[in-house]
Amino acid sequence: MTATRFSGETILVTRPVDQADTFVQQLRGQGANAISLSALSIQPPSSWHELDQQLSRLSEFDWLILTSANGVKFFIERLRSQGYSLQDIATVKIAVVGRKTAIFLQQKGLTPDFIPPQFISDSLVEHFPDRDHLNGAQILYPCLEDERRDLLITELSRLGAVVWDVPAYRSACPEDIEPDTLQALKQGIIDVVTFASPKTVRCFQQLLQAHQNKLGALPEQLLEKVAIASIGPLTSEACQEIFSRVDIQPNEYSLNGLTAALIQWAAARGSAFEAKQTRLPIN
Repeated sequence: MTATRFSGETILVTRPVDQADTFVQQLRGQGANAISLSALSIQPPSSWHELDQQLSRLSEFDWLILTSANGVKFFIERLRSQGYSLQDIATVKIAVVGRKTAIFLQQKGLTPDFIPPQFISDSLVEHFPDRDHLNGAQILYPCLEDERRDLLITELSRLGAVVWDVPAYRSACPEDIEPDTLQALKQGIIDVVTFASPKTVRCFQQLLQAHQNKLGALPEQLLEKVAIASIGPLTSEACQEIFSRVDIQPNEYSLNGLTAALIQWAAARGSAFEAKQTRLPIN
């Protein structure tokens, strides 16, 4: 990529506050005017009871599945806080979804044994190692409390594995929008809004509805001329359900892939504008 690929487009990033900075800086580094609206907060689970029960028998598991950096973070933090160490999962194979999750895991001192070719849970199930020899395999899956991946659990169970899906973290919808971001929405200067999870889509809609009086318009009116960008298929489903459209989705379901798709969208948008200008009559 060249140093600047955007032409000053204003892009709204809806990732949680502690995860937004990297993406915002990445977009700004490519020439975008990226602003943040934290439409999701990540918190510990309502109860650690289920995870703690499984931590006490780590040596019995064949696989550990981690589908996000949040899963890695909360699992390892709880592991250590309960007096265990990374050595206690030395014999357990680890499967992760996504390059970012793999990198974050390595930063914590562990190396994944399997990363699916596509960065979604469906691909993990489809390409899971030794699919024909999973009968009786014990799989620990620390997951998001309020959004467990039913397909992952169902399909691995169908192959004979015993999947222990236990809450390791939960997500919640914030109640406030930063004044500057609120003003940007109200003034209609945002060109595209980005989503990296289905829950973020739903929380963003709730935020717009809750601040409707301040914004002076219905959510659908505010987004009428705003492109909607989704990181992948599950998030796109939520966008279609709530906003009835998705304008941008990358081929690679990652933040890098989303950045590339946004650049492609911006280039096409600029070309269309230039073509329109050339067709204007000369007085």
